[in-house]
Amino acid sequence: MKRTTLSLIAVATALAAVTGFAALTAPGEPAAASAAAPQAARLPVERTSLLCPAPSGSEIAETLITSYTPPGTAAPAAGAGTALKPSAVLGVAKNPNAAGKKGKAPKAPASVTTPGKPVSADADGAVTHGLTGTATGTLAPGWTVQQTTLVTAGAARGLLGLNCSAPDTDFWFPAASTTKGRADYIHLTNPDDTLAVADIELYGPEGELKTTIPEGVQVPPHSTVPVLLGPLLTEGAMENLTAHVTTRSGRVGAALGSAADGVGSDWLAASADPAARVVLPGIPADATGVRLVAFAPGESDADLKIQLVTTNGTIVPAAAESVHVKAGMTASVELPDLTRGSAAALLLTPTDPKKQIPVVAALRVVRGKGSDQEMAFVSGAAPVTARATVADNRAKGTALALTAPEAAAQVKVTASAGTEGGSPATRTVSLKAGTTTVLTDLAPKGVKGSYAVTVEPVAGGGPVYAARTLTVTEDGIPMFTVQTLVDDRGTVQVPTARQDLTVLDD
Repeated sequence: MKRTTLSLIAVATALAAVTGFAALTAPGEPAAASAAAPQAARLPVERTSLLCPAPSGSEIAETLITSYTPPGTAAPAAGAGTALKPSAVLGVAKNPNAAGKKGKAPKAPASVTTPGKPVSADADGAVTHGLTGTATGTLAPGWTVQQTTLVTAGAARGLLGLNCSAPDTDFWFPAASTTKGRADYIHLTNPDDTLAVADIELYGPEGELKTTIPEGVQVPPHSTVPVLLGPLLTEGAMENLTAHVTTRSGRVGAALGSAADGVGSDWLAASADPAARVVLPGIPADATGVRLVAFAPGESDADLKIQLVTTNGTIVPAAAESVHVKAGMTASVELPDLTRGSAAALLLTPTDPKKQIPVVAALRVVRGKGSDQEMAFVSGAAPVTARATVADNRAKGTALALTAPEAAAQVKVTASAGTEGGSPATRTVSLKAGTTTVLTDLAPKGVKGSYAVTVEPVAGGGPVYAARTLTVTEDGIPMFTVQTLVDDRGTVQVPTARQDLTVLDD
């Protein structure tokens, strides 16, 4: 008789490493774990997927795509499954709408081969295709791809930045618009071998709006499809909208590209999931205009207190103390002279703590005046729980904003080696409760090329929210882009086996 032992933890690890979720219960057991259940372990993911939209249709666009994996994530424990071969490769996502038009596929960066060393590639000119990519093995945990585009003239001029995102089935975009002089496209990218079908719902100040795509948008396999929002509406232009993207089948990456006459262009990343408490970090100290757009997706109205978390403390801005958001409707508030020379984060909380109504929110931020204005967006962010990274930082014009809205915290900030050389540098930064701390001296000594910045909260502190601002001044215009840092989900919680499943073979 032979005894074959099945390692339940190995099966769970393999599942969790790819999907980010695993749950095991013995037959007949209730879903809730008993007090005696063994503790789950956290193991590094073994596969990560990222999607990038088409950078720009401008012939004078200059795009840099940077790929990076931070070091420091331990390899899977022995016996926890077969580790995947390290690889991080980006490929082209074709744009079926670009057939016969000007535009080319982007040049993907060389594959990352070692954690801690970023790589980049130029993709200049009209680039109408996106990128899809997968990292495996030791290159998967924390894999980050940044897409930065500079357009120096024309209607789409500006500095556009975006962290390429993971595929999903649900995205919220407050601060969209179809008003005159504004062109907003939602870019949908399908990483899989099967067709994806996505719905785009639009909500204005009076509720949901009728659109011309009741059957959804078809996104072919390994393709990216840009959808202009203006023609979708049957009721005329709307200045402040919330766009909601869901999929009927498959999964997609989604990002909103916006260009506005006179104030430039940028990407609006999807907001964090609806929550009763929203933090929008990374508002520059010299912002000349800020517009808050919020949406309550449930069946109840939300009354929100507006606070500003500055470098000196948390205050109520003079422009507005609160905002009322009706259920299923988009609300907006202009916040002129908001920062008054202090970099900050906007904090939204329920005016009545007993009424925790989930909302999503985003900011449209303007710097400069007159014909020298430039805009960017700040999406509602989730706290960095373990680690987050943003790539393509420059020796000049990079600022990292760290906000601790509730309690004091410490974070470890690491600037990587550059794409062309140099050594990494790490520091620990203490954050006072209710304040925002801005770091501008991030570049390690001797770094060459662009570098990545990784933020890791130290255990025992309050929640930390982070955003990176990149600025390039061109012809007197302060072109800028803001990326909120998203937790990289480099590890996943995997339950340990509670049973030894043994198969007896004759």
